[in-house]
Amino acid sequence: MRFYVRKRKQAPAVIIVALIDILIVLVIFLMVTTTIKQQSALKVALPESSQAQRTGAQESPPLIVTVDPKGNLRLGPNAKPVTVEQLKEDLAAEVAKTADLKLAINGDEGAPWGKILKVMDTAKAVGIKAVNVLAKEPAASH
Repeated sequence: MRFYVRKRKQAPAVIIVALIDILIVLVIFLMVTTTIKQQSALKVALPESSQAQRTGAQESPPLIVTVDPKGNLRLGPNAKPVTVEQLKEDLAAEVAKTADLKLAINGDEGAPWGKILKVMDTAKAVGIKAVNVLAKEPAASH
């Protein structure tokens, strides 16, 4: 009988560089395809409306003025505290930058209605034509 001597096979080598390249491509793909939703810095309880609609992703985002339950005004995504006079100056500056500026009022359910009207009047006074009030869609009932 003749026995063959088996040659020892080498353990398979894993090429780490190729795995890292694939991992980086996957991370970049996830970063590009993920949508980032901007959360407001101030929590307010929006009132429900049966006519509430979601805005499209293709539209330019509106400038947001937040009115909290105490009637304090905050402007923009950073929720910068402003008075009505400062709001008028800031809105005028924004209108100078962007002619077709849209304004959204993010008013709490308990916000004083008079403050919301002052914000609307201020927006019309500086030449903003599109003023919307943010609301949430009612919960679906079964």
